[in-house]
Amino acid sequence: MTTDAHATRRRTVLSAGVALAVFEQGAPDAPTVLLVHGYPDTHRVWDDVAADLAADHHVVRYDVRGAGESGVPARREEYRLELLAADLLAVADAVSPDRAVHVVAHDWGSLQSWEAVTEPGAERRIASYTTMSGPCLDHMGFWIRHRLRRPTPRHLRQLLVQGAHSWYITAFHLPFLAPATWRFGLARAWPRVLRDLEAVTPRPGHPQSTLRQDAVRGIELYRANMRPRLRHPRERPTEVPVQVVTLTRDRYVSGFLSEGLERWVPRLTRRELNATHWSALLEKGALVAGMVREYTGRIEAGGAGEPPGSDGPLVVVTGGGSGIGRATALAFAEQGSRVVVCDLDLDAAQRTAELASLLGPVATAYQVDVSDGPAMDAFALTVAAAHGVPDVLVNNAGIGHSGTFLQITEKEWQRVLDVNLWGVIHGCRAFGTLMAERGEGGHIVNLASAAAYLPSKILAAYATSKAAVLMLSDCLRAELAPAGIGVSAICPGIVNTNITRTSTFSGLSAAEQSAKQARASKLYARRGFPPEKVAAEIVRAVRTRKAVVPVTFEAKAARLLGRISPGLLRLAARLDLG
Repeated sequence: MTTDAHATRRRTVLSAGVALAVFEQGAPDAPTVLLVHGYPDTHRVWDDVAADLAADHHVVRYDVRGAGESGVPARREEYRLELLAADLLAVADAVSPDRAVHVVAHDWGSLQSWEAVTEPGAERRIASYTTMSGPCLDHMGFWIRHRLRRPTPRHLRQLLVQGAHSWYITAFHLPFLAPATWRFGLARAWPRVLRDLEAVTPRPGHPQSTLRQDAVRGIELYRANMRPRLRHPRERPTEVPVQVVTLTRDRYVSGFLSEGLERWVPRLTRRELNATHWSALLEKGALVAGMVREYTGRIEAGGAGEPPGSDGPLVVVTGGGSGIGRATALAFAEQGSRVVVCDLDLDAAQRTAELASLLGPVATAYQVDVSDGPAMDAFALTVAAAHGVPDVLVNNAGIGHSGTFLQITEKEWQRVLDVNLWGVIHGCRAFGTLMAERGEGGHIVNLASAAAYLPSKILAAYATSKAAVLMLSDCLRAELAPAGIGVSAICPGIVNTNITRTSTFSGLSAAEQSAKQARASKLYARRGFPPEKVAAEIVRAVRTRKAVVPVTFEAKAARLLGRISPGLLRLAARLDLG
């Protein structure tokens, strides 16, 4: 059957006495995607997403009760979530009676869709659920209870932050004020609000012409549901596969509201999109459509039963054959991430991949020289084609070198800078470009060193390369922030890795080099700080998006001393610690 993907067909579906305006695009025999809008929107908020998906899906949208062209309930009780869920299922039955539908929802559309998705047996009518900016109110009720019962500083901060983001909910419960605000000013100012706060360019049809009455009527959604559900949450698990898309710049729904969601959703996929609450649909519709298409395609192909972790974040680690690189790869694998490691030593990289595969999803190893720009560009394209664009890049590859400035030859300078600095530059450029183009955010971790801010006359080249990495990270962080990409610089002190066994020394014979390496290895082993602790800090830096992370006591002390008395650090730099 051939159908014009861009032609919209309208029908009416009756549900509990309310006439729902339903709009369809695409071939009816294609997989059905049911798009559910939020407040104060109508089906028009999905225009861009629907137009994209209609090329290969049967796309269905409807105006929820009280909005747009749909009927208006007579009483507040008729806005209850169970009736809204019944509306969704009534539309699904009408447009796809013999095949389960894929539900995609935003804002209040997500809240009411959660109600349908968590109904017993929902997996028979709903093939998958993609949700943006809208938690299940029952799940949220338990989320709040858990934090009140365990009032740790982090939990209290989360409650305060989300409470500040949800200020408008309290306002919506005030009699007369909220409706009057929409009637006498806010509806007219809404295009400017979207432009200035949401980065949404006004255009014909957006916002919809019925905004004023939609917004006033939609207040009843909050009044009919918020207090009862949050005060008396119900156990609401689901067997429906769920994809949670966190909008990283959402002013109203914090990402941490989905913490612990695995309790209710065993088949859970998490994604991020660098977007505000409304720009996700009105400015980045193609990206949202791409996420939905990828997810529904996997479900249609039978991927719903994939084991946990198969959809984990993709992490690329350079210099992953040993030391901090290997420990980092294993730490991410243990958390369910898909890991790709590269190293100049392919055998070592493959061993890391084997170990990572025992802890999490299957890992992959590649042989790459990070100092080779074209090779890194090719590596990035290979990873993107075979595994996808990484969510996290760890530029770990590095070498050690000791020598004073006048001792270090030009060739030695070139070698240190090629690996320690240019290796990071090549990685940031090759993968950072892919992350920015994808538009879903991400994180880049650059391994610097305490030597970046702890000068020493015998580490002229090494300290210079690491100081450059620290500054590069600061500059890159500012540049990539609008793209939702974080950048962390990790600054370890003395860590027991094999870098001491491969470090080089200026002005020494081969025998003297070996003796120096042996002494350095013994010193680092005696210090006893394992690379696994650095890896844990790297994982934490990605989660918290921390900018600079000193690791080990000496690294933290030197950073503090550098702020209090930089002159002392400069005096210490004169010491001959070799």
